[in-house]
Amino acid sequence: MTKHGKKYLEAVKVLDQTKFYQPQEAIELAKKMAYTKFDETVELHLRMGVDPRDATQQVRGVALLPHGLGKKVRIIVFAEGEVARVAEAAGADAVGSDELIKKVEGGWLDFDIAIATPDMMGKVSRLGKVLGKRGLMPNPKSGTVVAADDISRAIDEAQKGRVEFKLDRTAIIHVPLGKVSFDEDKLMSNLTAIVEAVVRAKPSGAKGQYVISATLTTSMGVGLKLDLTPTLSLTSG
Repeated sequence: MTKHGKKYLEAVKVLDQTKFYQPQEAIELAKKMAYTKFDETVELHLRMGVDPRDATQQVRGVALLPHGLGKKVRIIVFAEGEVARVAEAAGADAVGSDELIKKVEGGWLDFDIAIATPDMMGKVSRLGKVLGKRGLMPNPKSGTVVAADDISRAIDEAQKGRVEFKLDRTAIIHVPLGKVSFDEDKLMSNLTAIVEAVVRAKPSGAKGQYVISATLTTSMGVGLKLDLTPTLSLTSG
């Protein structure tokens, strides 16, 4: 059995563990219960009513957070020629072809997002074992394999707060939505963007209840059960 510290146990006392919270109320309470000295990440965990073993029921997508994640996003781009120059001008942290691929093969992973143009994927594919298990492999479904004329837009979106979500083997989606230090309104806007993206990503093979439960928590905090009806009804309008 996991042993929790005194501060965690004190935070639990504020929580009604039988209650399903409205999204706004959950955010307010999560901020109030945060007890660590560092700026914790606020996270959304969704238990999905799909089969992760069924190829027609995979849930994967990207959400563009209007207020970002509260940290600098390190971006690398696999590109050549004029496209590479455009990527550098757009603010990518590292841009290149063969040399960049060799650097990553050698163990360099000091980045958060890897973007590639379609013509580079033949070379980049050999990084599958290195990047795949870390969720960093460029992929058209996650919007990280982009046409040459879309490179600037892709980099701009990544810098502003682009988060990828994906169903795991236990049929749960884990996705960050900001920092405890964010204003409540900013966290609500980011939460709304994520919920909208997950709802849009509903696969054709999904049957029955799509989202079974939703929990809001912080890095070291207590899970707050969300009322599904108002949560899934969130919209940016």
